[in-house]
Amino acid sequence: MSKLYAISGVTGMTGNELVRQILTDDSTDRILGFDNFYASSIDTVSDRINDERFEFFEYDLNNKEQMRKFENRVKETAVSFDEIIYINCAAVVHTEHFYHVYETFETNVEGMNYFLEQAIRTGAHKYINCSTSEVYSMNSWNENGGVKESDYLTMSVAEHSQRTSYAVGKLMTEFFIKDAVDNGKIKGCSIRFANVYSKDERYPKHIIPFIINSFREDGKVVLLENSLKNRRTFLNNYDSCSAVLALASADHALDGTVYNVATDEEISIIDLAKLCAAKMGIDDPVIEFKGYRESDPERRLLSTEKIRTRTSWKPVVTLDKGLDECIANYLKR
Repeated sequence: MSKLYAISGVTGMTGNELVRQILTDDSTDRILGFDNFYASSIDTVSDRINDERFEFFEYDLNNKEQMRKFENRVKETAVSFDEIIYINCAAVVHTEHFYHVYETFETNVEGMNYFLEQAIRTGAHKYINCSTSEVYSMNSWNENGGVKESDYLTMSVAEHSQRTSYAVGKLMTEFFIKDAVDNGKIKGCSIRFANVYSKDERYPKHIIPFIINSFREDGKVVLLENSLKNRRTFLNNYDSCSAVLALASADHALDGTVYNVATDEEISIIDLAKLCAAKMGIDDPVIEFKGYRESDPERRLLSTEKIRTRTSWKPVVTLDKGLDECIANYLKR
C-alpha cells in the first residue's frame, strides 16, 4: 500500500526525522511537507531535499493562500496513492514562548484546526496530532507507573502562571481531533510527548542540548533554581517519530483518543548535567542556578502502557546512547 504523507513543520525537530523514517530505500511512499523556518532550517532535510519522493514548500501554516495551494497540491498528488496521512508537527514549542499567549495560540490552536479541516476536505484517511505532556501541568507524576491518558487533569490557572496557556491550547486540539473522529470524518489521535530531544537540534534551547552547548561554549551551565528539585524522563527524537508512524499504521488505535509517548528512565536535572559533563571529559563541572520558572512540575513521569498495548512501539534509544550522539554532534560543530 502506497502512502502520501502531508506534514506541517517538516523541517522542525519531529518533522525532519519523520522524513528519514518514512523515505527508506525501499519505500514507495511520498511526502508533501512545508515549513516557515520559525525555529528550523532547510539544512535539517538537506540529505533528503533532492529525493524525488519529497516535495518541500516554504509555506506558513497561518497563511491561508499558501495553505490553499498546498491543499490543491495534495489533491493533485493523492490520486496516485492508496492512503493519505496528515501529520501536524507545526508548533511553537520552546519554553521561552510558553508564557506568551498570542505567540502560541495562532499556530498551535487555530493552525492545527485549519490543517485538520484541510485533511478532511482532501479526503485524508488519517490525522496525527502532536500534542504535549504539558497538559498534565503540576500533576505530571504518580507512584503507579506514571500518569495515564485517562487521569483527570488539574491545571494551574492564570493567577498562577501564564505558562498554562500553552498547555490549554494543546489540550484544545485534542478535542478537535476527537470530535472529527467521533463524527466519522477521519481517523486519528493525539500524542502527548514528554521532553523530546534530538542530536541535531538547530537551536540548543531544550535542556539537553542547552547543557551540552553551555559546557562547550562557557565551560559551565546556568540552570533555573527549579533544577535543584526537578526530575524528568527524556525521549529521543528517533523514538518519538517511530511512535507517530506506529500509530499511523494501527487503524484500531486511531479512535480520536490520546497516547502518552515517553520513557521510564527518570533522572534529576542536576544528575543530567553531571552526566553530560562526565561524557564531555569535564571532571568538576560548574553548575550555577539563576531564575525561577512558575508552574514547573517537580517530576514528569508518564505511563506508556496504552501505546505499548495497542501498537508494537517501544523506545529503543537509551538516555546513555542518546547523550553520546548529542555530545558527538555538538562537539563536531
